[in-house]
Amino acid sequence: MATTELTDTTDAIAGALRATLRGAVIDRGHPSYDGARRVWNGLIDRHPAVIARCTGTADVVEAVRVARAHRPTVSIRGGGHQVAGSAVCDDGLVIDLSAMKGVHVNPTARTVRAQAGATWGDVDRATQLFGLVTPGGEVSETGIAGLTLGGGMGVLMRAYGLSCDNLRSVEIITADGVVRTASREEQTDLFWAIRGGGHGLGVVTSFEFGLHPLGPQVAMAQVLYPYTDAGSVLRAWRDLTTQLPDTVSPEVALWSIPSDPDVPEDMHGAKVVVVAGVYAGAPDEAAAVLSPLAELGTPLMDLSATVRYLDVQTSIDAAFPAGGRYYMKSHFMDQLSDEAIDDLLRCDAARPTPQSLVVIRTLGGAVARVPEHETAFAHRAARYNLSIDASWSDPALDDTAIGWARTSWDTMAPHGTGGVYVNFAGLGDETDRRETFGSSGRDLERIRGIYDPEGVLAAAADRH
Repeated sequence: MATTELTDTTDAIAGALRATLRGAVIDRGHPSYDGARRVWNGLIDRHPAVIARCTGTADVVEAVRVARAHRPTVSIRGGGHQVAGSAVCDDGLVIDLSAMKGVHVNPTARTVRAQAGATWGDVDRATQLFGLVTPGGEVSETGIAGLTLGGGMGVLMRAYGLSCDNLRSVEIITADGVVRTASREEQTDLFWAIRGGGHGLGVVTSFEFGLHPLGPQVAMAQVLYPYTDAGSVLRAWRDLTTQLPDTVSPEVALWSIPSDPDVPEDMHGAKVVVVAGVYAGAPDEAAAVLSPLAELGTPLMDLSATVRYLDVQTSIDAAFPAGGRYYMKSHFMDQLSDEAIDDLLRCDAARPTPQSLVVIRTLGGAVARVPEHETAFAHRAARYNLSIDASWSDPALDDTAIGWARTSWDTMAPHGTGGVYVNFAGLGDETDRRETFGSSGRDLERIRGIYDPEGVLAAAADRH
């Protein structure tokens, strides 16, 4: 689009929005523009034409109506925490829901209704007042919207399922500007699709989740093993994961110790193997389940304890600050063979920064008990998810860090199922949709065609 034409279109969009929105309309001349276009991942540097900061559902309806009339590229911002930066686009319209952060808990019905700009920290803070949880992300600043739409793995998933498995209903504005409720009883095809189908199906403005009794105190395992024992610890961890009950979702990470006040300063920066898990039950019943995680070798340090669930959910926030640079790739895996472990250790030997890490999460349990085609999430049969997480702060390391993650992902591909987690899919546009959506892909495209036949939100779907 020529510069003059782009300016005219931008002016028309901004003018139409200012005539109807209660929220701020932010264009390139607005003093808040640079702050409004920034997202959590500092690697993302996109320049939208207009940002519509919505205050509620009515604003979202107007923003979608303007998008239909003028047909800009559209992106949708919730928490702005998605690694690929899908919340913002170049030269288009951002429908920004970040100001919509209301959370209401119904402790009697054990449900929570949260607006799409809320983070998991917002939700957890509200639900824990009643000793209730719904499975969320592992960094409290993650937005509920993007994580849930992509599935939603977390520390409670084997006990209670993915975030999307706990959805009761959503309020969604489809591309025709209609406000709809999608649930098991209404708009059932749309409800199927938004549970793991990613972005671009409409603008979800609120999520209703079911809740489970847990907290405010939980038992957690966090054990640090010497990096020199990484091979044997990984093999012992793999063998243990086949025996542990669904009340724990064990994880293992190859990382370097961050600056943590609970760890002696002379250990900061040391490469270690971190084994972790949270017990989904009464803390005084956790020992028999969690103690084997501290028996995979000789620990350097055992930080296992009974702590507030809120503290678990914020414990690694500082290691992933807003403005850092991030690039993540993933594989689902049916098994963790000795050969896969050897290849993973060779990849990790080239880890470019102490902040970078590789993480293996255990699926199964409640995740696998949901029938394969009940939701659009296409990877329920996998046993593990491997996430290769490059993290750095110096822009001069961009090529090195991204190159390491991509090379490691290629190396581990023969050990994977061919599936990729949509929330850890590089920069989004580099991953084949068949890898992220598998057998659900064809039905997702059919449903998008029903609710958005003109492709008003197509760009949001293409950016996952």
